[in-house]
Amino acid sequence: MSEKKVVVYGASGYTGRLICEYLREYNVPFVAAGRSQEKLESSLAHNVAGVETADYEIKTVDHDVESLAELFDGASVVCNTVGPFSTLGPVAVEAALKAGVHYTDTTGEQDWLMACDDQWGAKFAEAGLLLAPGIAQMYTTGEIAAQLCLDKPGLDTLDIAVFWGGSPTIASTETILVNAANSAAHFLEQNAYVPFDPAQGLTPLVVPGQHELAQSLPWGGTSHPVWFKRDPRVANCKAQGGVFNAALMNGVPLIVAGAIEATKEMNEADRAAALTATARQVMDQMPPRENPRVNKSLDSVHASGPLGRAHCVIHGNSNYKQTGLMQAYAAYSLLQQPPRRVGFASGCQAFGHHELLGVLRSFGLVSSPVLTTQD
Repeated sequence: MSEKKVVVYGASGYTGRLICEYLREYNVPFVAAGRSQEKLESSLAHNVAGVETADYEIKTVDHDVESLAELFDGASVVCNTVGPFSTLGPVAVEAALKAGVHYTDTTGEQDWLMACDDQWGAKFAEAGLLLAPGIAQMYTTGEIAAQLCLDKPGLDTLDIAVFWGGSPTIASTETILVNAANSAAHFLEQNAYVPFDPAQGLTPLVVPGQHELAQSLPWGGTSHPVWFKRDPRVANCKAQGGVFNAALMNGVPLIVAGAIEATKEMNEADRAAALTATARQVMDQMPPRENPRVNKSLDSVHASGPLGRAHCVIHGNSNYKQTGLMQAYAAYSLLQQPPRRVGFASGCQAFGHHELLGVLRSFGLVSSPVLTTQD
C-alpha cells in the first residue's frame, strides 16, 4: 500500500526519470516503482535533477495484477511507462482499476489505445476514474494543435504531422517493432477505421519552416484517430511522422520489414525476444539528456471542412521532457480536482488543450502556436 498519492511505474527508464523530475518541480511526493531496486536507486540518484530535494520512496514490484494493485492501493494516480503496452499494459490497467486509481501512460500503440477504449473505458467511467493512455509529446502536443484548429467551427478533417530531432530510446524502438509486427496501423475515414497500406513505405511531407521535404511513416497510426473517433466534430483523421534524420528514417521501413519477416513463424515468446534483440541493434543504449538545440519538435495540423480551413504549427524542443512534464502535470491536476472526462480520454479531453499548452509554454518547451484560419 502506498502512502504517497502518485506512483511512477517504470521510474528507472528514460521517460520515467523525467516524470519524477517534474513531479519534484510540482512538489508532489511520489513512489518510484519498478522491478529492480538497483536500477531504480541508480537512475534516480544519477539521472533525476534535484532528486535530493524530492519527497519520494522506491518500491520494487512484480508485474502481476495482485502485486501492482497492492502497490497502487492508497494512491490516486499511476503514471505507467512500462511497455510495450499491448503486451504489458493490461496487467497495469487491471491493477489500477482494482486499486481505484486514475491511470495514465505514454504509449502511442494504436492497438493498445483501441483496447483501452473497448475493454476498460466503460469500467473506468463507472468507477469515476480516468483512463488516459498516450499522454506524450508525439501525440498530445499534436492534439493540442488539432484542438486549436477545431476551435474554429465547421472543420471535420485533420491532417497531422509530427516530427522530432534525436533518436528514440531502447523502449520506444522496441515498442515500434512490436506494434508493427503485431498490428495494423489505421486512419479515420468517415468515422471508421481504415488500415494504411502496409506496403506504403515512406511518404514525403512538406514541413513548415524548412525547404527540404521530410520523410514520414504512419508510425503505427498514432493515438489521434482513436481519440477523435469519439469527437462529433471530426470525421476524418490521418497522422504521420518521424525524425528529422533522413538517413534514420530511410532505414526504419527496412528494419521493420525485416523484423516482421524474420519473426512471422515464431511463437509469442520467441517473437518478443527476437524483436527486443532487433531493437537493441537499432538503439542499444539510453540516449543522452536532451539538448534543446538538437532535440527539436514540430507539430503541424491542417484542419479542413467543406467551407473552411485552419493550420496550426507548434515548434518545440526536448520531446521527452514534454512527455515527462505533461505526465507530471496530469498527476498534479488529478490530486486537486476531477478530470473533465472520466473513462477513456486523451490528455486534452481530460485536462484541456489550453491548459496543457500553458504548461508546456510555462516551462519553455514550446513556442507560441502559429495558427492561421480561412473562411
